[in-house]
Amino acid sequence: MLIWESMHPRYPQDNGNGRLPLLILTHEFHPRKGGIATFTEEMALASSESGFQVEVWAPRGRGNDSDKPWPFTVHRLGMKGTQNLSCLFTLSKEIISKRKHLRQSTVYLPEPGPISALLYLQFIKAFLPGKLYLTFHGSEILKYHGRLHHRLLLKKLIGKAERIGVVSTFTHRLLISRFPEAETKTVLTPNALPSAFVGIDRRKAVDPGKVVILTVGRLHPRKGQDNILQALNLLTPGEKAMVEFWIVGESRHNPFEREVQRLAEKCDFPVKLWGPLDEDGLRWVYERADIFALTSINYKKSVEGFGLVYLEASAHGLPIVAHRVGGVSDAVADKQTGLLVEPGDRKALADAFSTLISDRRLRRQLGETGRKWVNRNSWVASVDRLFGPRDAAMET
Repeated sequence: MLIWESMHPRYPQDNGNGRLPLLILTHEFHPRKGGIATFTEEMALASSESGFQVEVWAPRGRGNDSDKPWPFTVHRLGMKGTQNLSCLFTLSKEIISKRKHLRQSTVYLPEPGPISALLYLQFIKAFLPGKLYLTFHGSEILKYHGRLHHRLLLKKLIGKAERIGVVSTFTHRLLISRFPEAETKTVLTPNALPSAFVGIDRRKAVDPGKVVILTVGRLHPRKGQDNILQALNLLTPGEKAMVEFWIVGESRHNPFEREVQRLAEKCDFPVKLWGPLDEDGLRWVYERADIFALTSINYKKSVEGFGLVYLEASAHGLPIVAHRVGGVSDAVADKQTGLLVEPGDRKALADAFSTLISDRRLRRQLGETGRKWVNRNSWVASVDRLFGPRDAAMET
C-alpha cells in the first residue's frame, strides 16, 4: 500500500495522532462510465491530494481497463458493479471478512451500491466502520423512500453517519424532505469540473456554415434525447439547413434507442449517432460543437441530481440548452451560461434553439461566461466540507 505524506496539516495520517485512513467503497469507478463514477474518482483523488491515506474498493475491470495509475490503493472486487444481488453479496462478504479493517478506518460510501450493502449489516456492531460518511445524488433517495423497509433501514444508517454530502441544492431539498433526520448532518459537496477537462484547448469549428448541436448522455428516457429531436423538427426550413445534431452516449435502454433512431430517420437535417466515446473522443466532439443540449426529465423515480456534462460543455465554451429540472440549475445558470426551459414545453425548447442558432454573438457570450462559471467549485473544497472540522463544514 502506498502511504502519502500529508499535504495539509489539518489532515494528519494515522500515526498516533488519531487520524483514521479513508476507505472508499463503491460500485461506480473506472473503467465504468457515468457521472457517479466520475464523482467517486474525483473525490478519491481530491482526498488523496488533501493528505488522506486513501484505499478504494471497486469492481474489477475488463482486461487492462483497470490498470490506470492512481495515487492511492485500489482493491478490485470480483463484481460487475451492477448493484444486483450478486454484487451486493460480494461487497457484503468483503465487508464481513475485513470488518477489523473497517473498524479502524473512516469509511465513505459515495453512492447507493455500498449504502445498500450496509443497510443490513449495520445491525451487527462488529461490521460498522470507525466513522461513516455518505453521499446522495438524487434518484436513490426516492427509491429508498419508496419502500417501507428500505426507508426504515436508511433512517437508522443516517443516524450512524458522521456527515452526509449532497451534490446539489436540489438533492439537499429532496433528501431533507424524505429523511428529515439527515438535516443536521448534511453539507453541500457540489460537483466540480472533472480533471480530464481542466485547461482544455479552444474550440475548433467544423464548418462555419453549420451549427453543430451536441448532446452527451446514455440513451435513456430520462436524458431526453427524443425531446431535442422533436424540438429541432419545429425549426424553420432555413434553420434546419444550418443544423447538424450529434448524439453521444451508450445505450442501456434498447426500446428508447430504437425510438431515437426512428425520430432521427424522419429528420430533414443530419443526425449522427456516435455511440459511447472515451475522453479523447469526448474532447474532439466538444471542441467541434457550437451548442450543447441535454433535456433531462423526471422519469419514474429517476431524477437529474446535477449533470457533470453541463460543466464539461461550459469548459469548452459551449452555450447550453436544458430543462429546468432537478439539480440542473446548479450546473447551468439561466441566461448566463445557457437557456433553461420548462420540461414539456416543446415550443419554448425550439425557440431556445432558434435563438442560439441565429445569434452567434449570444452563443459566444454564454460560452465565455460558462468557462468562468465552471471554476467556482473544486473537488478539494468538497472534500474539506465533507471531512473537515464540523463547524467549518456546516458554515459553508
